[in-house]
Amino acid sequence: MNEISTRGPRTAKGASALAPRILELVASGQASSRAELAGLLGAAASTVSLAVSQLVERGLIAEEGTQASTGGRPRKVLRLGGADGFAVAADLGGRHARVGVVLPGGGLTDVSTVPFAIADGPEAALPRLAETLQALAEEHGPGRLRGVGLSLPGPVDVASGSVVMPSRMPGWNRFPITAWLQERFGVPAAADNDANCMAVGEHTVRPAEHRQSIMVKIGSAIGAGVIVDGRLFRGATGAAGEITHIRVVGGADTPCSCGNTGCLETVASGAALVRILRERGAQVESLEDVVRLATHGDPEATRAVRKAGDYLGQVLATNVNFFNPNAVYLGGILSTLEPFVAAVRSQLYESCHPLVTEHLTIERVSLSADAGLVGAGQFALQRALADALSEVGRTDLASGR
Repeated sequence: MNEISTRGPRTAKGASALAPRILELVASGQASSRAELAGLLGAAASTVSLAVSQLVERGLIAEEGTQASTGGRPRKVLRLGGADGFAVAADLGGRHARVGVVLPGGGLTDVSTVPFAIADGPEAALPRLAETLQALAEEHGPGRLRGVGLSLPGPVDVASGSVVMPSRMPGWNRFPITAWLQERFGVPAAADNDANCMAVGEHTVRPAEHRQSIMVKIGSAIGAGVIVDGRLFRGATGAAGEITHIRVVGGADTPCSCGNTGCLETVASGAALVRILRERGAQVESLEDVVRLATHGDPEATRAVRKAGDYLGQVLATNVNFFNPNAVYLGGILSTLEPFVAAVRSQLYESCHPLVTEHLTIERVSLSADAGLVGAGQFALQRALADALSEVGRTDLASGR
């Protein structure tokens, strides 16, 4: 009797602790059954089943239909409660923003690219963007809007919902972006840097066994997002993946935007390639010009792009050897160039231990330009779920459950 009386409360407590992670896995599409959840969480099937039952009771998860099983009874399919909800999201660039509607599980619809002048500052730029996102929400039913997400080209303090000392976002430092969005839309909002958003977005569509990965975005600047055990890893202060300011031998004394010299950004970023090719006499005004020249086989541009990929591969090799991920995904405009990708891949195979690269996936991001958009929407949906779970907890406490 004593054993039975203590086991029940412990199991219930463990189930409650699992609830946020279960919601995250179901929302991202990584799990759709109790068995899959138990496998991914490494928890007892009975504890997972109890947690799912609690979430079903509260309307946060629904069970319907069945899916094929390898044996035994067919499994019921899990989905989010109120799965007709959605988030609107935007992936911000210097002159344009990619916007769309993100569905639970990572589905994406109504994607378009709209003008967005980030240099105008948040007070001018955000209201215009909000009008576009509001129009998307109206088309899909404003009563079903669950959250708003932004992918930002700068370092983000997630706790305050603001960018911190961005080098390419004048006027945005410490502006309360998520608070502004929540007041404007009346739903939870989330903002994160573009590399983290891409990492989360790509993770939702990759094989479930790819639990460890590094996503690298290579555009005008360089950023990386790290997935550990299926979740975004932020580090102690939220700066995990900050590879762009690792110093490299080829950088010499070239000044970097961070105030240091010789960083990876100075030799491998899109901005660096524009500078390097100009110094060599090429007629380039933007990164798009660099990509155009390399795509058409211009020898000087191709050499510069290949060298940039080699520098990035050198830095990544250290991280890959240390972390031993399942995959390295490359995104951003430079990842569309085969000489660049080939140079990164070659450097990783040359510099990493064979045990590390034996089963390592090294390829372009499968969601292409939409990875950051999907990730921003997933962050918003997860924030909405977390708020709903907190509300349930407060209700339970008030009722004495």
